[in-house]
Amino acid sequence: MKRILCVVMLVLLSGISSLALMAQEKGQQQSGGPKLSYEEEIAAWHLQRIASLERPHGWLSLIALDWLEEGGNPVAGFGVVTLNKGMVSFKSLPDIQPTLRGEVFTSGVLMTDVDKIEAGPKAFVIIRRGERYAVRMWDGNAEARKKFTDIDRFPLSKEWKIEARWESYEKPKPIKIQSVIPGYVENYVVPGVAIFTLAGKEYRLEPVGEPGARQLFFIFADKTNGSDTYGAGRFLYTDPAKDGKVVLDFNKAINPPCAFSSYATCPLPPASNRLPVRIEAGEKKFGDH
Repeated sequence: MKRILCVVMLVLLSGISSLALMAQEKGQQQSGGPKLSYEEEIAAWHLQRIASLERPHGWLSLIALDWLEEGGNPVAGFGVVTLNKGMVSFKSLPDIQPTLRGEVFTSGVLMTDVDKIEAGPKAFVIIRRGERYAVRMWDGNAEARKKFTDIDRFPLSKEWKIEARWESYEKPKPIKIQSVIPGYVENYVVPGVAIFTLAGKEYRLEPVGEPGARQLFFIFADKTNGSDTYGAGRFLYTDPAKDGKVVLDFNKAINPPCAFSSYATCPLPPASNRLPVRIEAGEKKFGDH
């Protein structure tokens, strides 16, 4: 009996070892696979960008941005949203069953900028901007989403992938950023500055965001705005600084949401990020925006 048990254990151990070896070999194959060329990397990144815009509840699907008044506010096709001294609640129409996170939700308090109420292809969320609240609504069948195919871009050039010197500020610098909403200012912090050179001249860009953010977020303007690119500037996300350096890949410069929809709310480039040169890289302007 003991001998049989020993044989069984040996077989099991042998199988486990084989599986471990196979997993190890598979991991080595994956990590040691062919590295993407820069052109392939940008192409893959662009495909992800397009997929993000094409989501049923992406920027192309926005159909409304309605500012709330104190008291009851009708929401077409859904019901009534009530604003009561900063608290927002919802009550649905009697003939629909809207959902919140996959569960039927016909009435209750809503968390701003978080709770999304869905009914068929449509959905809405309550956004808060300063002391103002608004209904932001999507429609997965929006014409803008149906007609969308791609975004025009400048020709890809490695020259626009620039290694900048990074200087951290002793204390993150508070900054007020104007937005496309008249009178609304957003509060950000600036952790440091990226200093780079173009055609022998030095330029600076300051990212904005929150302490501990996983990426640096640059809102910038340049001399292509209005003619080739969106008039109010573009966005650029980068990896955090490392060893005193940060890579500014302007081939990944993107349009802000407001370039796709008049129902978006976007921050505008601060004065420190208005470059007096043409950045002929990244996304060009979209449609009539």
